[in-house]
Amino acid sequence: MSDRNGSLRIAATVVISTSLVAGCSSLPGDDAEQQRREIVTGTTSAPSTLDPAAAWDGSWELYKNTFQTLLSFPSSSSSPEPDAAERCRFTDNASRVYRCTLKKGLKFSNGNPLDAEAVKHSVERVGAIKSKSGPLGLMGSLDRVETLGKSTVVFHLKKPDATFPFILATPATAIVDPETYPAKKLLEGDKLVGSGPYTLESYSKGKSAKLEKYAGYKGPAKVKNDVVTVNYYKESSQMVKALKSKKIDVAYRGLTPDQVTGFQKDKANGKTDIELNEILGSEISYLVFNPQDPTAGKAPVRKAIAELIDRKALVRNVYKRTADPLYSMVPGGITGHTSAFYDAYGEPSKAEAERTLREAGINKKVRLTLWYTTDRYGDTTGDTFAEIKRQLNESGLFDITVKGRPWSEFVEGYSKGKYPAFGRGWFPDFPDADNYVAPFVGENNALGTPYENREITEDLLPTSRKESNRATASRAFTSAQKIIAKDARLLPLWQGRVYVASAKEVSGVEWVLDPSTLPRLWELQKKSSW
Repeated sequence: MSDRNGSLRIAATVVISTSLVAGCSSLPGDDAEQQRREIVTGTTSAPSTLDPAAAWDGSWELYKNTFQTLLSFPSSSSSPEPDAAERCRFTDNASRVYRCTLKKGLKFSNGNPLDAEAVKHSVERVGAIKSKSGPLGLMGSLDRVETLGKSTVVFHLKKPDATFPFILATPATAIVDPETYPAKKLLEGDKLVGSGPYTLESYSKGKSAKLEKYAGYKGPAKVKNDVVTVNYYKESSQMVKALKSKKIDVAYRGLTPDQVTGFQKDKANGKTDIELNEILGSEISYLVFNPQDPTAGKAPVRKAIAELIDRKALVRNVYKRTADPLYSMVPGGITGHTSAFYDAYGEPSKAEAERTLREAGINKKVRLTLWYTTDRYGDTTGDTFAEIKRQLNESGLFDITVKGRPWSEFVEGYSKGKYPAFGRGWFPDFPDADNYVAPFVGENNALGTPYENREITEDLLPTSRKESNRATASRAFTSAQKIIAKDARLLPLWQGRVYVASAKEVSGVEWVLDPSTLPRLWELQKKSSW
């Protein structure tokens, strides 16, 4: 979720479903099944908090199902459409004034009205609280929020920003009840009051959440079940064990490449309990180079690494082809994607890398330490860096050392400029090329490592944000990607895939993830027969 402050889990996002009861169906006259359509899911992504003002991470998975936003992403499109809003649009030609009119009769699960003041309260408290772990970073273009009567909200922006509707479709702008959620401090405890498809009936931090269909929900989602229990697992092995023992119906987030290939082999061997479907994912992994470091700060060193890295070998050897080579910070499937790094550096070449170094007067092996976090991006992260070390050292041009640190230490290290090069992951807030470029450039970016390029920050990004037609905006992102490749300050590695596997007893799994791969639990249901 952005990396959502570092929350990219692994190369593969996986949804797996199976039945609670093997070999049986819900027959006509089965009153219990007809009255309580239940689904049990599992995930390794537990919420960090129940207050949307404090979360820019995996907590969004729960918010997606319990809170409404003005806009949301429909099943068939990556363009936001009305949710709590009846309609929304820019009212000026400069994309600086955005107006939304709410649906009539909206109510929170406690019975309080959801009106324009509630929307204003929800958005403004993110800025008032300024939680370090919250989504304030997405609100940079917002100047002020105005209400016109009970049903109209007007957002005034500091500068043109055609991506603002995308932000209104993320849980960063989840609409909360003003009576429940304080304006200037976070809500404590395990209470959650929203207006989404489900209410939170019970919650055990780090263990489980029980969601029940909200009868007062008024939105585009067609809820196909009555109760969803989400079980949170610390280890994917525990989740897989629960799946195989039929204690859960659906498992998503956290499966390793070996587990994915295991399911693929089962299918090849004639085991048809689980059908594995593959979808192009939107999460990415990349290297960051510190421009202040005496070694990584040298462009020829960075470019030589770009000329040596074999992404195909990386995804083959480490990720068992559950990921794809990535040659741009904007991944495939996102409008504006190019293969900028491949265009600039081509296939891996020791000869080209050696020429780059020698022409810069670098004649000795380049000593460089690569850093990664040991507990943030999944079990394969260490293997990824071991493979990168192998590739670079085998060239004879580099002497690479790899070091890992827990996330809290890792963040402190790169934020203080201690690491010459380090690995990060990114999971998009919304499916637009802007969200793969803007967070990484500028003096105060999401990486804690300044990347100042005035052409990108003062020309290309502002130009792209004036374009409400995002296909037209892709021209600016093509130029930005070429600049990023030329600078080689960031080095994309791989793009994750999404795997959806389902048993015959569960349907809707093909629609369960939205374009930002947040789960739409309301799509899941047991088939009445097979």
